[in-house]
Amino acid sequence: MNSNRRAAVARTLDPWPKPPACGVRLAVVWIALTAAPLEAGDDFEQPPISCSESQPANPIAELNDRLARGDARLAFDQSLGYLRSVLELLHVPISSQTLVFSKTSMQQRHITPRNPRAIYFNDEVYVGFVRGGDVLELSVADPQLGTVFYTLDQRVRERPTFMRQTNSCLICHGGTRTRGVPGHIVRSVSVDHSGQPIFSAGSHQVDDTTPLADRWGGWYVSGRHGDTTHLGNITYRHRPGAEGERDTTGLNQIDVASRFDASGYPSPHSDLVALSVLAHQAAAHTILAKASFDARMAIHREAALNRELGQAAGHRWPSTNTILDAAATALVDCFLFSAAPAFQAPIEGSTTFAAEFSKRGPTDGQGRSLRSFDLKDRLFQHPCSFLIYSKSFDSLPDEVRQRFWEKMRAVLQAKDTGGKYPPLSPAERSAIREILVATKPEAGRTWGGQGAQP
Repeated sequence: MNSNRRAAVARTLDPWPKPPACGVRLAVVWIALTAAPLEAGDDFEQPPISCSESQPANPIAELNDRLARGDARLAFDQSLGYLRSVLELLHVPISSQTLVFSKTSMQQRHITPRNPRAIYFNDEVYVGFVRGGDVLELSVADPQLGTVFYTLDQRVRERPTFMRQTNSCLICHGGTRTRGVPGHIVRSVSVDHSGQPIFSAGSHQVDDTTPLADRWGGWYVSGRHGDTTHLGNITYRHRPGAEGERDTTGLNQIDVASRFDASGYPSPHSDLVALSVLAHQAAAHTILAKASFDARMAIHREAALNRELGQAAGHRWPSTNTILDAAATALVDCFLFSAAPAFQAPIEGSTTFAAEFSKRGPTDGQGRSLRSFDLKDRLFQHPCSFLIYSKSFDSLPDEVRQRFWEKMRAVLQAKDTGGKYPPLSPAERSAIREILVATKPEAGRTWGGQGAQP
């Protein structure tokens, strides 16, 4: 390759070349070419991800293998189909049940305010059930492939099998709403009495940054939340705001069975704390997948560039560093709830979900856990995501995890409460650090061992 060709390839794949002798900086051109490596919806179908062509390795894929070998069996119930058996085998608690009645999923023809869709979840798996529906809808956080989608036929089968879904789900769950990677969407929309969204009233994508007042349109919500309002439990005849004074009958509901016939559901609840955890982890799983995909694709492109230019295999380009740093920063921001608004009033769930979730640990020597709830001023007592223990986190490229721990060190050693993480006092930063050192071996190794100051 001649020198002009080498220079052209280098400038195309690396957005920050050294400025030319004339002093005109070319960075803007190269940033436009590479700054958003996963914005094209099909990029995750290319190497090194090759999402649809790759073999999943996750709890649903493992259960499928067990079913095929005869090591596990799904029991059919005339009312719930395979739901209870699936929840049991995948270790998904019934107390996690949340109910959504907007027509915003693949089985929308069955979904109405009188027949909501139930969602159950644990740290990795999500199960969707519609009474009278054709299939169970499942998704799982796959460490290498992001969110992987499945369906299970709700008719009696001699050998029931989870069928992987790709294009049919990724049309909605693999675009700009999910950061360009396979992910989840939790939305708050106003709906009419049939469950149809009233899109002219606007909508909100729900995550940790969404105030409670903008959450849960089109969902049932059971629990207490004081004077704080939300958009759940309500349907509209006309566009919201056109009906006069706002309907407040949906607030502070202990259960929601009075709003629809709850027979045929394992629970009459749509627990407010479960909804809050769902909003956090659905968004966090997408950010984990985005970090993984961006980093792996950047390293893949860098290796190709090094081969093309005859560089050493480990040569690191500035553009790769930028992408790796951005991935780690997004994870730190998400895991430390950096943009989460403070609660305006304490919240309380209506089921045993909070107690069951808190018991799952791990805990440090003082009994402290990242799963312990606060529920007065914020969701968790020690605001660092429990997904730091997940396979999706542990499977991130080493270069991302290294930067993550370095950035966490910088945040947790801060002596003041200002800057980007104002909710974290020095004592709270110290508690998070100590819990991580005690319960996450990688934190201890990176920060110098048990009790080490990060």
